[in-house]
Amino acid sequence: MHKDEIEINKELVKNLIAEQFPQFNNLSLWEVNSTGTVNTIYRLGDKYYVRLPRLDWANESLLNEWRILPVISNHLTLAVPEIVKKGEPSIDYPLHWAIYKWIDGDTIDNSSINEVETAKSLAEFIMELRSIHILEDAPKAGRKPLYELDEMTVNAIRECDSDIDNEKALKVWRKLLNTKSWDGNPVWIHADLLKPNLIVREGRLFAIIDFGSAGIGDPAFDIIPAWTIFTSKSRYLFRSLLNVDDYTWLRAKAYALHQAALIIPYYRKSNPAFVNQAKNTITNILLSTEVL
Repeated sequence: MHKDEIEINKELVKNLIAEQFPQFNNLSLWEVNSTGTVNTIYRLGDKYYVRLPRLDWANESLLNEWRILPVISNHLTLAVPEIVKKGEPSIDYPLHWAIYKWIDGDTIDNSSINEVETAKSLAEFIMELRSIHILEDAPKAGRKPLYELDEMTVNAIRECDSDIDNEKALKVWRKLLNTKSWDGNPVWIHADLLKPNLIVREGRLFAIIDFGSAGIGDPAFDIIPAWTIFTSKSRYLFRSLLNVDDYTWLRAKAYALHQAALIIPYYRKSNPAFVNQAKNTITNILLSTEVL
């Protein structure tokens, strides 16, 4: 999926487990099919899964998750990852890795959901996250200000070719660039509430996974699901529940467009399911009716 990713296979994972956690040797092991792009996931028996970063920079994301989960997990109603064992780098695999408790359910992209109930549950999760006390050493999260992302976003939109309406997307992006920059107090944010990180059980949102990008920052980053997940009435219900002001709403829309535009050309061949999600996001953005 990436030119510089680490080769990970079943034999490697079995060897890592045997070397560091031999008590799990007798459990079955198989790769989990996912639209996730940064980590490889293997199911370990019925109760666990193994998570291994594909890229060097993702090692820090895993360490970040280890630091953050103990701070925030007890404050959240939805289930979150529970770490069982922390794996160390080895001769065969140079990064940290981990064993977690398995969370039963499906990712939201593989499930039919009630959008209204999902909007309520996700808004509640975000409000709970924002209410958690911020520690002095809390990591910063989110992306650069919009104006610093202009060139790469414009280039990405153009590289999307016929996958999207390029001219309309460029027009929307240029208008969104005028949005007032964030100057408020930082709050805890997940910062990666894309479909692969939302777990559904029996049609209801049950868990949020992958806190590797979490930290404190602009609340707009957790409003991105308004266009990546929700449509029509549920989108504006989501906004209402979180009492999102106009500037935060438009920044979120801009970051959603930026993120989706980068995904399409990069993953066009390696992860078409993820690309389809990004194309749907841009369609939702271009069809939304709020005045810029």
